[in-house]
Amino acid sequence: MNDNIRRGVVAGPALLIPMFMLNGWLGAAQTRLDEMDPAAKPKVAIASVNEDAYCTPKLKSIIRRVAGACGLLGGAGRGCQPMQAQKVAQLTDEEFNALFRPLSKKARIVQYDADSIDLDASGMQTVEGAWGDQGGASFFFVVARASPDGKTEHNEKLSAGRARSVLTHLQTKFQDPNLDKQVGLLWLGEEFAQLDETFCQWDRSRSDECTQKEINRSAFIAWIDCAI
Repeated sequence: MNDNIRRGVVAGPALLIPMFMLNGWLGAAQTRLDEMDPAAKPKVAIASVNEDAYCTPKLKSIIRRVAGACGLLGGAGRGCQPMQAQKVAQLTDEEFNALFRPLSKKARIVQYDADSIDLDASGMQTVEGAWGDQGGASFFFVVARASPDGKTEHNEKLSAGRARSVLTHLQTKFQDPNLDKQVGLLWLGEEFAQLDETFCQWDRSRSDECTQKEINRSAFIAWIDCAI
């Protein structure tokens, strides 16, 4: 074996090791960039053994995005207005509502009178019952709406008031200092994700006749125990 071949045999591994290390560093750096890039394709979320079947990757993704952008996590009850919610959700009305259909046996719907933000006795009882179903969950989601009667701006205020009425009742009833950090408010007015009459079959605070207008004078409430 001549000197040139001998030097090549010795130098070959020495050159390959830095190449492998460089590729590893570049791969790790790209992974970090992908994780920070909001446009990057999200990794498929895996439900833990403690999560219920409704904790789909899509549901977890939307709640994470809404919770972060709207200040719902540790946001002391701050919420999103309708157009903010629609922009953050990046979903159609039906797609947004479809995410919550698997919660039909877990969520409750609190109904309100027309042009009102006040909880009646059955509404208070429904809110308290839903709060008592916490289990191991840490995030109480309140999604309020208004029917398309009257002006859009007024209906936005109605839905915001309905969301806050749930939070206010919980604060008054339970006086839990950590409650603000557990409750997330989202109000949709009449502009986004109106419910259809199939939601009248859900567990709701009133047992009387239910039309599409009536089911949208409401607040959807549920503990979400997905890992978000």
